[in-house]
Amino acid sequence: QVQLVESGGGLVQAGGSLRLSCAASGRAFSRYTKGWFRQAPGKEREFVAGISWGGSTTDYADSVKGRFTISEDNAKNTGYLQMNSLKPEDTAIYYCAESLPGYRNYVPTATSEYEYWGQGTQVTVSS
Repeated sequence: QVQLVESGGGLVQAGGSLRLSCAASGRAFSRYTKGWFRQAPGKEREFVAGISWGGSTTDYADSVKGRFTISEDNAKNTGYLQMNSLKPEDTAIYYCAESLPGYRNYVPTATSEYEYWGQGTQVTVSS
């Protein structure tokens, strides 16, 4: 059974940085596209960043381009989301997810294209 466990969230001032981690187990980590999503109170879950299996393709939401960086360490079965220059509007619960099979060299952005989800980690950015 696939398990994804996020960590690294917390409270940070605007302009600060956080690095989220997503530890995966249960299947071949390197063979699935990974994504990060977030959900703020009263809003739908939205795509933040993704990396295709093999790492050849990354994609970011416009709102985080230039500030967030997605990466992965296949030897550790762990994905990361480095978040810099954080803004109050980045406040949300952040989720990592693994896609359905077959998305080589492609990063889907819809939640329906992801099969497994972590429990989420809270990120709060104060102004």
